[in-house]
Amino acid sequence: MDKSNNNVVWHPATIDREQRETLHNHKSVVLWFTGLSASGKSTLAHAVEKELYRLGCHSFVLDGDNVRHGLCSDLSFSLEDRHENIRRVANVAKLFIEAGVIVLTAFISPLREDREIARNLMPHGDFLEIYCDAPVEVCEKRDPKGLYQKAREGKIPEFTGISSPYEAPLKPELHLDTGEQSLEESVNAVIDMLLERGIIRKAMVNV
Repeated sequence: MDKSNNNVVWHPATIDREQRETLHNHKSVVLWFTGLSASGKSTLAHAVEKELYRLGCHSFVLDGDNVRHGLCSDLSFSLEDRHENIRRVANVAKLFIEAGVIVLTAFISPLREDREIARNLMPHGDFLEIYCDAPVEVCEKRDPKGLYQKAREGKIPEFTGISSPYEAPLKPELHLDTGEQSLEESVNAVIDMLLERGIIRKAMVNV
């Protein structure tokens, strides 16, 4: 089916990204947290957002479970539907950075190809991949939803790390050992990266 539509034309914004960033007093960026289920992605993303809020930043978390309640409620966990899930999320994230917002996404996003497609949607330097690296054994012990046990019992098909692959990032902008590091250490590492890249200013942190 031809999905092209000659009647759909991109409408330029009256207020551009740079103006919104100036208003917010910081730059916008996508922080893409990836890792196994229970590796700490969502916990870390929300903890980082809490710190960004304290610093006066405009931010929003796109959480994997929350998105599947609405935007992606029609999708399964097959590799094909996961690809579509990431495509949709990446396009939403792109809109957020145009709005001058720091957007944090917490998705397993198991395939490098899908994460690379998301990266390539953004202007260079606007996609920061953060690998929440925790061994599957650690994730299973945490497992607040009991998903690993269900997967091992065959009750959940195509479960990442058990019956479906996870391709770890090769060159993430930030590699965190969330199996060993404390949450505070991980949050500080993300904030330090934002400072180093000029996304937020040191004056904001030293207030």
